[in-house]
Amino acid sequence: MFRLGAFMAIALVLPTSVFGQRIETGFLNRAVVDGTETRRYQVFVPSDYTPSQRWPVILFLHGGGEQGDDGLLQTQVGLGSAIRLHADRWPAIVVFPQVRPGKRWNAQDAAWALKALEQTQREFATDPNRVYLTGLSRGGAGAYYLAYRDPGRFAAVLISCGRVTLAATLGGQPAPDLDPVIPASDGDPFEALAAKLKNTPVWVFHGDVDATISVEESRRATAALKRAGGSVTYTELPGVGHNAWDTAYGSNEVAKWLFAQRRTNR
Repeated sequence: MFRLGAFMAIALVLPTSVFGQRIETGFLNRAVVDGTETRRYQVFVPSDYTPSQRWPVILFLHGGGEQGDDGLLQTQVGLGSAIRLHADRWPAIVVFPQVRPGKRWNAQDAAWALKALEQTQREFATDPNRVYLTGLSRGGAGAYYLAYRDPGRFAAVLISCGRVTLAATLGGQPAPDLDPVIPASDGDPFEALAAKLKNTPVWVFHGDVDATISVEESRRATAALKRAGGSVTYTELPGVGHNAWDTAYGSNEVAKWLFAQRRTNR
């Protein structure tokens, strides 16, 4: 069957050249090889990319609807859609890993996401002080997971309807979380998260009638960050359900905020 994602991934590739060498831009197919396992992912490269300057880099973690092995679905919701609509707002190298079916963004899948990020940083000219992390829904929890374990890596974190507390289901089915966002031994999950991220700028979006992930997850996370003295912005969308990401990624203000953050600002 013809896949729209495959068409988009090809159609947005525009050749440029530097000193006579062809450089592909747009959504590009890439893969991480780990032993006998290969995980496909996408990298977005701006049309005016040049290796003569260092570019911001964004790691995007998608939600449960884009899980799979095709390496394409993850660019069709959230940040990928926003880039296709307003590429001028997102002058960055963007990494789009894909979580395996029935898995969370933790353990091995989280490790693969970081490998995709690091592989991209080696391939393209990126700025180590402007590395950003973002995720929606399942990917929002994944973004908290990665940021909690290595807060110094990221200049800022953008979360849409992410979970912090221990999950008991996945995709509506019972699925104990054996590697939660915050380890149980670390105490109250929101206070532990805030202690780790208090020096990292964070912006959180959530709809107040979200029936999939309770808005209380974001309310409690941002309240804890404020108590800890963190730099946090919280946008709660009245009357909005689980899709808070179209507002987040569709906002020019959010994009400008993200790119203004640098690790050297701390």
